[in-house]
Amino acid sequence: MNYFLTYLLYVIILSVLMGISTWKLFKKMGYNPLFAFVPFYNYYIIQKETGHPKWWIALAYLPIVGPVMMTVFHLFLMKHFGKKSFFEALLTIFLPFVYMAFVNYSKDAEVYKEDTLYLTDEEKSAKKKESFGGSITFAVVFATIVHIFITQPFGIPTGSMERTLLVGDFLFVNKWTYGYRLPMRPLAIPFLQGTIMDTGEKGNPKDDPKSYVDAVKLPYARIMQFNKPQKNDIVVFNYPQDSVHTATDRKDPYVKRCVAVAGDVMEMRAGRLFVNGKPETIMGDQQEQHKFIATTGSQLDVPALYKKYGFLPVREEQTNTGYIYDFQGLTDQTAKEIRELPQIIELKEHIWPKDTAAISYKLNSTHEFFTKNIDTTQSIFPINKKWNQDWYGPLRIPKKGDVVTLNQETFPEYQWIISEYEHNKLENKNGKIFVNGKETSQYTIQQDYYMMIGDNRDASLDARFFGFVPEENIVGSPMFTWLSVEGLFADTSSTYQPEGKRVRWDRMFKATNTGETDKRSYWWVAVIILVLFFGWDFFANLFRKKNEDID
Repeated sequence: MNYFLTYLLYVIILSVLMGISTWKLFKKMGYNPLFAFVPFYNYYIIQKETGHPKWWIALAYLPIVGPVMMTVFHLFLMKHFGKKSFFEALLTIFLPFVYMAFVNYSKDAEVYKEDTLYLTDEEKSAKKKESFGGSITFAVVFATIVHIFITQPFGIPTGSMERTLLVGDFLFVNKWTYGYRLPMRPLAIPFLQGTIMDTGEKGNPKDDPKSYVDAVKLPYARIMQFNKPQKNDIVVFNYPQDSVHTATDRKDPYVKRCVAVAGDVMEMRAGRLFVNGKPETIMGDQQEQHKFIATTGSQLDVPALYKKYGFLPVREEQTNTGYIYDFQGLTDQTAKEIRELPQIIELKEHIWPKDTAAISYKLNSTHEFFTKNIDTTQSIFPINKKWNQDWYGPLRIPKKGDVVTLNQETFPEYQWIISEYEHNKLENKNGKIFVNGKETSQYTIQQDYYMMIGDNRDASLDARFFGFVPEENIVGSPMFTWLSVEGLFADTSSTYQPEGKRVRWDRMFKATNTGETDKRSYWWVAVIILVLFFGWDFFANLFRKKNEDID
């Protein structure tokens, strides 16, 4: 069943529940009780009777926003029938159709008529609080609409994209760059990605309370897709092998550079990337980095180096003759400058030996030849190749319509695609491969795939470990950095940690993903957002006042 038919089914179910639980209330308000079953019109009547903005009904059935607005409408309806206590509000919020049905079928339910001419001071105060609560509700709804349907904030906690994107950068992600991916879990708490809270290291992350209802699900669909990710784009996507969340759009968000698209052949040779046999194109704003090992005769002034270069994850080890420094992310230019320091005896780029690979299994798992038991943070994809992060491929990126050969050699390469990303039943038993119960030696790819790799090549958990990124996992592309704070996140890969926190004002509201070294400014976007967010209520009240004067 496609997305819109599935969503229509949910709308019908909600409308039936609404009708069953409120039809008598509609009759007491002077309307045909059948109107309680009519989508949108039922909420239009509630808005009309309670004197609230009619255009709010347009939000009633939107994913994620809809449940919030429906709750507001239900509260309006219950107050219209005199149910205004805190306890009654809680029942309306958490047991909406149950409590409304209780009121609906009770004999004493009557429309509450409020005499506004003789309000007590306490009642006037309550009216002001209700008005304030309405403003807060609208602010939350407005922010939710922006968050779900337009742009989403995203933080950079690790150095995998240094120095293109810095640790402590906070970005706004454009969800329409590659077409808008419709929400797949429509019943969810606004602003939360996957879980409500982290129960800590001792608990199983799968047991953390989810921020969404997994049982209410919609299939993958994307609208207005005029562009697809291109080589060199910086892309935000959901981590494909997130085992905690089954919902694709609720998996952890990652940001990397798209280095190869569907149909390309990718290869790493001695730490350098080649696509379709040609060296990668380095963008103007891209700073590719690699791991270097330095041997010194005396200790380096690491804080001074950090201050000069801004990002310098390093591990320091003292030896009998001096020190060894493991630099995780140096550009070729930075490496050249550090090599010229008087303390340096030798500075050499760390390259993994060719034809070496390691496979790491998850704790307490059986060592079966199946990716679900492999620790992808420590194992190169696919697991049966003698590849590593510096010597990788050649690997062809699957493209929609490709007919690939299935055998014991290719099984590790395509098993996640077939079973997890394209939702088939896959079995490998007795040397034979079965897809949806049928033995086969071929499979037709159903969507495009991409290879996403960090600019900090030796400090990046990327597609070399977790494999292909499906098109349905693509979220969008970063637009601009709205906040950047140095020292906000601890760098576990470094012995040295910068003292205190510092706002990087020069990065505020600057564009990302343009390929330009001189970034354009997006201050005007910030002004528009602030005016809409904080000025809406002022303009709405001004408009209402003018209408009253005309009347």
